[in-house]
Amino acid sequence: MDELIQSHPISERRACRVVNLSRHLRVYQLKRVSEQVIMDEMSQLVADHPSWGCGKLHQALRRAGRRWNPKRVYRLYHQMGLHRRPKLKKRLPRRHPQPLSPSPAPNECWSIDFMRDALSNGRKFRTFNVVDNFNRQALAIEVATSLPSRQVTRLLDQVADGRGYPQRLRLDNGSEFTALHFKDWAKQHGILLDFTEPGCPYQNAYIERFNRTFREDVLDATWFDSLDEAQCLADQWRHLYNEQRPHDALGGLTPLDFLAQARPTSLLLHGSI
Repeated sequence: MDELIQSHPISERRACRVVNLSRHLRVYQLKRVSEQVIMDEMSQLVADHPSWGCGKLHQALRRAGRRWNPKRVYRLYHQMGLHRRPKLKKRLPRRHPQPLSPSPAPNECWSIDFMRDALSNGRKFRTFNVVDNFNRQALAIEVATSLPSRQVTRLLDQVADGRGYPQRLRLDNGSEFTALHFKDWAKQHGILLDFTEPGCPYQNAYIERFNRTFREDVLDATWFDSLDEAQCLADQWRHLYNEQRPHDALGGLTPLDFLAQARPTSLLLHGSI
């Protein structure tokens, strides 16, 4: 078509009539993005976020202003061999999980938990994770070889300095959380300790889901040589998790975007996040 218009001094309308082509179809073909462009952007996203599936990739593309059809993205996703093998569900005994009620406001309930890993030299370390159940925001990830109750309360005080104390803490029955110092600290700040039942991690599903993502993206994907390196990467990933990673439970928004929509702008300007 372009060669016909260039070689003959005729209009686009007449050229389309000669070759029996709809002008609307020609405009659509001109606006249609090359599949190679889509594949290149998806390859870059997968290189930066290996654990993201097709849904997360499409949400990230939409956030970047790419209004590409999800079916087209899904087809290219499989054509490039990026699809991940589905995990088989384990057979579990019958349980009676308690329904999780979503938090109606920020700082209504925080979930806290520990994780374990090891450095390249075999030295073991722990991470202490704090999540706000309202918008799934990761408030803190502390890396250390030992995290007693006094260090846990010190970290929670640091988080509360810029955000305020929560009304309730959702936690398991670990020795750090059942210690007298931790209970006195919670009573001093008027915080209710909402313990899960022993052997029932699904009662604290928000932090358990966060732990799984942190495990796949950071702990299992990285070989740490020092605690400082682990802390640095954990902090970098936490900012990416809060500011760039879309969440299905939040309607495809990031935790900070969801918080910005839910709270007045005046509160955000006073450093509440």
